[in-house]
Amino acid sequence: MTLTQLRYVIMVADTGSMNAASKQMFVSQPSLSAAIKELEEELGISLFLRTNRGIVLTPQGQEFIGYARQVVEQYNLIESRYISKETVKKHFAVSMQHYTFAVKAFVDTVEEFGMDEFEFAVNEDRTSQVISDVADFRSEIGVLYINDFNSKVLHKMFEEQGLEFHPLFDCHIYAYMWKGHPLAKKSMVKIQDLDPYPLLSFNQGAYNSFYFAEEVLSTYDYKRVIKANDRATLLNLMVGLNGYTLCSGIICEGLNGEDYCAVRLDSPEIMTIGYLKKKQSKLSSIAEKYIENLASFRDQVMD
Repeated sequence: MTLTQLRYVIMVADTGSMNAASKQMFVSQPSLSAAIKELEEELGISLFLRTNRGIVLTPQGQEFIGYARQVVEQYNLIESRYISKETVKKHFAVSMQHYTFAVKAFVDTVEEFGMDEFEFAVNEDRTSQVISDVADFRSEIGVLYINDFNSKVLHKMFEEQGLEFHPLFDCHIYAYMWKGHPLAKKSMVKIQDLDPYPLLSFNQGAYNSFYFAEEVLSTYDYKRVIKANDRATLLNLMVGLNGYTLCSGIICEGLNGEDYCAVRLDSPEIMTIGYLKKKQSKLSSIAEKYIENLASFRDQVMD
């Protein structure tokens, strides 16, 4: 096994094409294919599967590439510091479902550590991508929720990907809406009260299963649903169409502004906010501080 082979595997996985990877790596496609085949024979596993949509990682390949990325990144750090004599910034990345409070915790972490010595990345994404990012070492931490409905399915997926989930705090369910919404002044609403208004839901793509929904009560027979891909669009639809989404009730007016509110849903449902990490991996000091900042929102959870 060589460092070059690891880099080839990573590039093929990232591009989904042997041809594209060979161009990126400035090597002929036959040479690249031969190097990967030799590595597969040495490992005794198949890393890639050819489909009509291109080349995708096998389950064993997904596990392998996570470690490959870590090895290559560590080598690049050593090369930059001791061979190229460059000043290398430490890297921290976090992936999350669309939670304003998780972004605020990230902002607080960046402000505390500064950007002179550290390089930061934040990814708000679909549930499956959050899991994949942590499994493949693209992010050190993943932030999402579990509840009684999705727990078994997601924990099975965590186990298969070599991940562990750490709960931080429990939340009741709230309807998040703009302050001009007809129900905004209510102290509590029933799910049926929301039927005349569109539920705003984050599109989960190929994993558009009830278990991967970012909104709890995903199996309820909603009369009106609008799918969107980003939080800014959802906020616009709240104003334009009196839409709403279901959330933890934690409000971050400093980021979303003061035009929105959370109304308690009359439901016994509980969502548990927590973070994902790779099993047996030691968290960096930045990750530990981010988790501390994230956990601080426990005090803002509404009763």
